[in-house]
Amino acid sequence: MGVIDRVIGEIAASRVPLRRSEVTAEAERLLSLASPRRAEEWAGGVADRVLGLGPLEPLLADPSVTDIMVNGPDDVWVDRGGALERVDARFRGEADMYATVERVLAPLGLRVDRSSPMVDGRLDDGSRIHVVVPPAAVDHPIIAIRRFTQAVSSLEELVTAGTATPGQVESLAGAVLELKTVLVSGGTGTGKTTLLNLLAGLIPSGQRVVTIEDAAELRIPGHHVRLEAHPPNPEGIGEITIRQLLRSALRLRPDRLIVGEVRGREALDLIWALNTGHRGSLSTIHANTPDEALWRLETLALSAGDTAELAVRRQLLAAIDLVVQMERRDGTRVISEIAAVGPDGIEGSP
Repeated sequence: MGVIDRVIGEIAASRVPLRRSEVTAEAERLLSLASPRRAEEWAGGVADRVLGLGPLEPLLADPSVTDIMVNGPDDVWVDRGGALERVDARFRGEADMYATVERVLAPLGLRVDRSSPMVDGRLDDGSRIHVVVPPAAVDHPIIAIRRFTQAVSSLEELVTAGTATPGQVESLAGAVLELKTVLVSGGTGTGKTTLLNLLAGLIPSGQRVVTIEDAAELRIPGHHVRLEAHPPNPEGIGEITIRQLLRSALRLRPDRLIVGEVRGREALDLIWALNTGHRGSLSTIHANTPDEALWRLETLALSAGDTAELAVRRQLLAAIDLVVQMERRDGTRVISEIAAVGPDGIEGSP
């Protein structure tokens, strides 16, 4: 066993509070006894391995990193500015990967193993973690982390960043204040959640906002109530679905509903809610165009059960006022279109 492994073992067996400052100080003290010249240099790495996600911690501290992808112990990639790059971070082996994942999932009441090889969780900073292990993962355990990074703090900053035009910002701000229901559409990593958060921040503080998410990422000032879905525990019980939360939210006297992402049968409940006094609500969906966003929302709603297609379509077109399409172009997130919705579908720019 090396010096670092021995120090990690001693800290794990001690009563040192599991806070970074205390762990780092204790690591430096112990390392100074065995390797004085390297104590300060190695102490941070020891703390990373005792706490959190080990070798991934420096990447989590880098604001330019939006995604972290671990394909194996020594195969780590990140997304910086829309471009994938391989980095030097590495685990000591698969056992180290499993230990790191267990350390993160245990406080969440989650686990991952051969009998339950896939799991979703949320880190303290709101970032989402997804883990896949054998037999679902063929070669090695896989870890994917989607960072929650709010790089811009206002719609005006979207103009500076090249994401939106001044006219688009004015149109969206007016839509929120006029109680129009907005659906933000786009692919993975196009900035849907960032835009949703900025739009929600324009809601007047006197209105009660209830947010429903798979992983609670949204940070909204004012009268804000957060609801979060939860997967079943290792015994297969305790699951809380978006659909259950949406039905519960309607009993919480919301002025506006915000659903982080519509991806299942909750689409039907959302459409009904939007047609029964909850105008000005916001949500996101994965789709390539505004037309496809409406088609997908309709398909998801129909999957909820024996509901007439024509009735769902009429309710859907009455519920949604605008579809905002997000895209990535050469690494830059852009609003490619703001489409108005009418009784016959997409009508073009508002």
